[in-house]
Amino acid sequence: MAKSLYETLGVSENASADEIKKAYRKLARKYHPDVNKDEGAEDKFKEINAAYEVLSDKEKKQQYDQFGDSMFGGQNFHDFARGQGQGVDLDEILRQMFGGGQGGFGSSGFSQGGFGGFGGFGGYEEPDLDTQAQITIPFDVAILGGKQHISLNNDSFDIKIPEGISDGQKIRAKGKGKSYQGQRGDLIIKINVASSPEYERDGSTLTKKFDIPLKTALFGGKIEIKTIHKTITLKVPENTKQNQKFRVKELGVLDRKTSTRGDLHLKANIVLPKVDELDEDFKEILKEKLPENL
Repeated sequence: MAKSLYETLGVSENASADEIKKAYRKLARKYHPDVNKDEGAEDKFKEINAAYEVLSDKEKKQQYDQFGDSMFGGQNFHDFARGQGQGVDLDEILRQMFGGGQGGFGSSGFSQGGFGGFGGFGGYEEPDLDTQAQITIPFDVAILGGKQHISLNNDSFDIKIPEGISDGQKIRAKGKGKSYQGQRGDLIIKINVASSPEYERDGSTLTKKFDIPLKTALFGGKIEIKTIHKTITLKVPENTKQNQKFRVKELGVLDRKTSTRGDLHLKANIVLPKVDELDEDFKEILKEKLPENL
């Protein structure tokens, strides 16, 4: 089933709403009569707007996806639009096909009136001046917060990384995007957090392995551990097992929604002594006294 509205915007039938919007904005800027004086640009601009009015509206898009170009008498949308003649309001024609109240479809943000001869499609949407970028920051900067230096489009500046930011979150740098007619967009930065060889993160909880000598694991004692926030002294009880966990409150990650910090889980890694470094008499005692199941 032919569906030429997608061809008008240059997207596939499986395009997402964001892809449709991005394609529409690009074409609208290209064919807008204020910037494109070529013959036929105005008609092309009206076709682009009409296609977007349908494909950006969930209900109308669903109808079009079901019936395709049969709604235009079997013609593709380009031929249908050209066959309507001069001075015909495509907005009104599409409203009759798809239904809808007064004031147009309203999905694209166009005001009524606007440029002469454009019927119900109205004015031109402001160009999107925001710039998308992504950076990778060290794991500890994501946990503690800090500054990250950025060089982009001959501009160099620092951005503030908030404490506790997560992988995939975005930061907006005001006034660092594209410029157009005295206006400046923002730079929207996706944050990728580098992995850590020491820590695992689960939301606001951090987990870290720490080495513990066999003697301390057996008989108890104290271990000094450097955490991402500060150095602490952990009291280890007798008979500590391999991978046994110890919870230290509020030494995890800041939850930015609740402004509370999660916990740090310390996982014991028992370090066994090398047999060839043990005293000979002690080795003989171990061989004789250690149970078989240890």
